[in-house]
Amino acid sequence: MTDGLTIGRAAAFVGVTVKTVRHYHRLGLVAEPARDGSGYRRYRSADLLRLVRARTLAAAGVPLAEVGELLDAGPERFAEALEDVDRRLAERIEELVGRRDTLRRLAGDGDRVLLPERAVAVLERLNELGFGPDYVAAQREALVLARASMPELFDAFLARLGRALDDPEHVELTKRGAEAASWDPDDPRVEELAAALAAKLLADRALLAMPAARSTSRSESASRYELIDHHGEERAPAVARLNALVEARLRAAGVDLPPSRSRS
Repeated sequence: MTDGLTIGRAAAFVGVTVKTVRHYHRLGLVAEPARDGSGYRRYRSADLLRLVRARTLAAAGVPLAEVGELLDAGPERFAEALEDVDRRLAERIEELVGRRDTLRRLAGDGDRVLLPERAVAVLERLNELGFGPDYVAAQREALVLARASMPELFDAFLARLGRALDDPEHVELTKRGAEAASWDPDDPRVEELAAALAAKLLADRALLAMPAARSTSRSESASRYELIDHHGEERAPAVARLNALVEARLRAAGVDLPPSRSRS
């Protein structure tokens, strides 16, 4: 090896690509050898040893920005730096294991990852009461949105849903509302159901109360609440009309509802 190796052979010797060797040069981790009479750079034993050390540190998880310092460090500083790298790698491994655990839980039972147990219990109750899978899925999505966008209101939102499920009459009206998803928007049953729903809500105004958010303005809170309350309407025009008719009746009865941007 008195003449040294070309960059291609040096890269193969070290176990990296030529592109990696050149990248190490650009970062200043390994100095570029001088060219020989033929214009080729020749890598000798000292160059190869530094390349091996740089590759080993990088493969061990040391950021390339820190590799150069370690290559030139004394034994004590080298040991300290490796301990720090080991600590950071352990933290990263713990984070990745946590992510993998979350993915496995999502695959097995996504509800319990995205929602607390009390919300999962409400969804299970919907199933027990005979609501269809599409309606339960829509309520699941609404609860996930509520928890993500309005965490301070989530408990109140969940309590309102649970209160409604305690009332058999409200449950039956809600089931009819779910059935309306398959109706034509101009079906006369839409107006009949809207009248019945509005009357039921007016008889129990606790179901109408929109809790106040401490961390957001009233307009912002109302906007988020509307987004959740009307979730999925774009997939069911009859349900959108049903909700609009119910809101119109409630406003006519003096109920202070947030302004609906989609219908204003």
